[in-house]
Amino acid sequence: MLPVETSDLIENLYEKRSSVRTRQDVNQTVRKSPKSKYQIFDEIEFTRGREVLGDLIVHGMIASGGTDIDWMIEHDGGFIILEFKGFHDDKINIAKGQMIAYEKLHEKLNMATKCYLYIIGCDDIDFTNPDSTVYMFEMNQWRTGGISKNTTDIFGNYSNKQNKFIVYREHMNEISIEELRHLIDAHWKEFENVK
Repeated sequence: MLPVETSDLIENLYEKRSSVRTRQDVNQTVRKSPKSKYQIFDEIEFTRGREVLGDLIVHGMIASGGTDIDWMIEHDGGFIILEFKGFHDDKINIAKGQMIAYEKLHEKLNMATKCYLYIIGCDDIDFTNPDSTVYMFEMNQWRTGGISKNTTDIFGNYSNKQNKFIVYREHMNEISIEELRHLIDAHWKEFENVK
């Protein structure tokens, strides 16, 4: 077995580099920066790392399933967590186990520090276009009942409960990519002032 290097995983998977993009559509809003802050440096290695984890749970084990956190930002002890879900028929599905874990994580982190946890529904999104929109809600809305905790599709022809929560686009807040960037930066600044 090869020795595992202990260097920062993020720096191994992403390379900070500039990539100038030209815009031919003059009417389109220009991003603050023409480059992504992080880009996948080695797509094959990134994919291989994800596939290796898939071999952890094998046939014959009792445990099954699994999920990940899409994006977690920590700054001065505060957290911003983003979970992205794709829309299907104007609704997103969130596994019950995943949502329960997010509820508990949000609750525990907010006891010790500040945490914002956003569930973001998106279609085929272009993050390079700051005017593209996503739909989202924050975990406080979920915990206080601002978002319905449906386990059956109210528009579906079947009534059996699923092992997932269903959230409809119309119950989420629409926000542009640029507004989402400003929101994340506002939380970042808030964490610096909480010290």
